Amino acid sequence: MPARPLQQQSWPKPHEVLERTMTDKPNDLLLLAAKVLTIIMQAAIALGGVFILLAIPLMLVFQDMINAEIASEFDAAVGAFPALTVAGTLGLVLGLLALGFVFFGKLRAIISTVGDGDPFADENADRLTLMGWVTIAGQILLIPISGLALMVAKWAEPMENADITIDAGLDIEGILLALILFILARVFRHGARMRDDLEGTV
Repeated sequence: MPARPLQQQSWPKPHEVLERTMTDKPNDLLLLAAKVLTIIMQAAIALGGVFILLAIPLMLVFQDMINAEIASEFDAAVGAFPALTVAGTLGLVLGLLALGFVFFGKLRAIISTVGDGDPFADENADRLTLMGWVTIAGQILLIPISGLALMVAKWAEPMENADITIDAGLDIEGILLALILFILARVFRHGARMRDDLEGTV
């Protein structure tokens, strides 16, 4: 009985491996959960922004009514309601919420590219860079927000059962997050360059 010839095992070519890797879609539960979480966060931020947009004009319009209610409750122990200070604080908080909305939107876009199997792209590097600057902008906004909130807390001190605590310290975690995002942006950009070089050599 003649021996069968050995079949030579065929290994995939480099460009076939690259195409297979780029077209695989790791849409697992982790990515789905992350995407849903970013959507929930954006929805919550948008809802909070709507409430603030409604609260600012209503507070300014009914400022006299608020002052009358405070005067009847606390007599002369509490000064006039600092409507402009509170409105300014809420306005800055609204800006902070807008930054958060942008942050989670960019994060969701990055998660989508991971699900599509193409995370190392210049677009993601740009998104990570923008997220880093958004984080820094948020840290800067926290400075005047803390200052105005301290003024409101000082006004509310004579009130009974008023326990307002303001943390106006430097947020090291936020600074570290911005640095990590900038580093990741460079890693993603370098990965995109390596991918382009590999495609060019195939």
